[in-house]
Amino acid sequence: MLEELREKVLDANIELVRQGLVIYTWGNVSGIDREKGLVVIKPSGVEYDGMKASDMVVLDLDGNIVEGHYRPSSDTPTHLVLYKRFHEMGGIVHTHSRWAVTFAQAGMDIPAFGTTHADYFYKDIPCTRALTREEVEKEYEKSTGDVIAETLEKEDAMATPGILVRNHGPFAWGKDPANAVYNATVLEHVANMAYNTMMLNPQTPRVPQYLLDKHYNRKHGKDAYYGQGN
Repeated sequence: MLEELREKVLDANIELVRQGLVIYTWGNVSGIDREKGLVVIKPSGVEYDGMKASDMVVLDLDGNIVEGHYRPSSDTPTHLVLYKRFHEMGGIVHTHSRWAVTFAQAGMDIPAFGTTHADYFYKDIPCTRALTREEVEKEYEKSTGDVIAETLEKEDAMATPGILVRNHGPFAWGKDPANAVYNATVLEHVANMAYNTMMLNPQTPRVPQYLLDKHYNRKHGKDAYYGQGN
């Protein structure tokens, strides 16, 4: 079932390793088939080395396992909240990449300082509020999805395809699993650049809005002209 999507989700998970975004079993990628209403996600705690497409777990949007011989990622409830809330999301990634986690642990947004950030994220990359004790103790992973959705309320989630969960780490998303990993990779590099910028000059202002608009829109706007088109 969903063999093609399973292959894509496997490849996206392996790409996390290639990009240095995960070590050991830290992290996960999922993808969704919107027509069937089914999600494919990495199994919980399984090493990336030797992982196969058949190891990926297929679930419905209520978290019921449809196919798979492993338990799904422990972060599955977070992914499901986001898929149900944001229909444009076709793939979701969670990592503990070091620079993004640095900002998450500090409880800080990642400021938009320059055009590299603006090429992919239309605003500062937000950090959520801290979860309450009740949220952590009752339904921790679902609450994580809820606090992400709360932070993105009234926002265009696809214009800034990443977020930091306070005290935890980054989630990123995209039109499909590969695009979600791409955005997670850019988020990590942008976090590194922002940190170094703040260390060199704590008074650095954010990129001017007109320059941010130019760089974001030339790639993503209705009159985008970056690249070779279709």
